[in-house]
Amino acid sequence: MAQVKTIAVIGAGTMGRGIAHVAALGGYRTILEDLLPNALRKAEHEIRANLDKAVELGKVSSGDANAAFARLHYAGSVEEAAREADLVIEAVPEEMESKIEIFTLLDKICRPGTILASNTSSLSVTEIASVTYRAPKCVGMHFFNPVHKMKLLEIVRALETDDDTLATAADVGRRMGKEVVVIKESPGFITSRINAMIGNEAFYMLQEGIASAEDIDKALKLGLNHPMGPFELVDLVGLDTRLHILEYLHKTLGEKYRPAPLLVQHVKAGRLGRKAGRGVYEYPAHNTAPEVKTQEMPSGTLSRRG
Repeated sequence: MAQVKTIAVIGAGTMGRGIAHVAALGGYRTILEDLLPNALRKAEHEIRANLDKAVELGKVSSGDANAAFARLHYAGSVEEAAREADLVIEAVPEEMESKIEIFTLLDKICRPGTILASNTSSLSVTEIASVTYRAPKCVGMHFFNPVHKMKLLEIVRALETDDDTLATAADVGRRMGKEVVVIKESPGFITSRINAMIGNEAFYMLQEGIASAEDIDKALKLGLNHPMGPFELVDLVGLDTRLHILEYLHKTLGEKYRPAPLLVQHVKAGRLGRKAGRGVYEYPAHNTAPEVKTQEMPSGTLSRRG
């Protein structure tokens, strides 16, 4: 396996700052990058707050939390972040164009042996890797939101990913405290593919007037033991993110993933979920909506601009 001491995380949105948190806690020197200083300040504040909460709950010692926070560094450019990294984890928006742009740049900046990983929840790692001269050193590392709480990490083997890269990514994941599953690349991998189908079917049921959103959520929580209902989940993930995933799965896997018209309408209306203050449900400015537990979900990265 390759030796990893320094990890760079590209993009300080929801997923990026979560990945930086677990990387630092796993003992790695971690460099978190974002174009906007405000995004980095927000990330620093949130990581500190989450570490303090973990100490308060007895999950992390005060010494380990402080040591992890000291391992965190921040960069305002991809070049600055990735130049000395042994592993770079890209956490930019779930759009192929964005990921190809980042991987093209990383391939020029990074040392030949540096591993490039994408946090994509559904896109082809093989296609992303194809723009580099190091396809064997490219891999998918699909984390789940919130990263510091969710135990699962999907390691995605692209067509040309070599054994050493796969083993290194899995070892890094375990040091981050994750349970690792290794899968051969397929559209949507495991979790995004199943989650997208459940959520899409829920929108079809709502569209057909079979039941209210509240009752559909209640049925899946109490009848199938899901920690969250499909509408609570999509509001947290972002309806636009879910729609992007479904459009990709529809294109690659066929008609059973055709996005429900009601979901498309919600996105066109700007009802994108909690981040927009309204999705399937309404979220007042002071967020008086009841809290819900979090389950495994697509990474659904937000904009690099936080």
